[in-house]
Amino acid sequence: MQEAPVQQVAQFVEAAATPPALRESGRAQLELMEDPLLKESTALLSEAHEEFNSGRYKRAEELYTEFISTCTTARECDHNELAIAYNNRGQVKYFRVDFYEAMDDYSEAIKINSQFEVPYYNRGLIRYRLGFFQDAESDFRKALEINANFEDAKQSLHQTMVDREEKLKRGY
Repeated sequence: MQEAPVQQVAQFVEAAATPPALRESGRAQLELMEDPLLKESTALLSEAHEEFNSGRYKRAEELYTEFISTCTTARECDHNELAIAYNNRGQVKYFRVDFYEAMDDYSEAIKINSQFEVPYYNRGLIRYRLGFFQDAESDFRKALEINANFEDAKQSLHQTMVDREEKLKRGY
């Protein structure tokens, strides 16, 4: 009888002692760490945040767009990061006063992570500015449902309700 090489025995013992779900999870994590698309997308997102926080919005938008594209073509993607990228790209569009494009990005962020309160708030601000008070109120309420301590959403909801009542009084 031939003896199995020590390395093969060690792999067998390790595999037998590790629950199957954990083995699969570990393999998936290892594959993600080795995935060049994932590494590239993580670097893109970090650079996009840097550009955004430095006020270089045109470059930030390009990087967020590239991250979104890379992330959606990768096998695995952190959905929270993707939602943040859509939200932040929406902010860039908001600063450019491209309100409808910004709302599209906020809506995508919401589709990806419905528990992320910031895009509800941001979309609500645009709806408020466009005079869509009921829609804005709905967005602010949803943001507060997710995070009851979101002070800006509380203030915006209050102002929206005041302005909606004023609009009704004027007969608009």
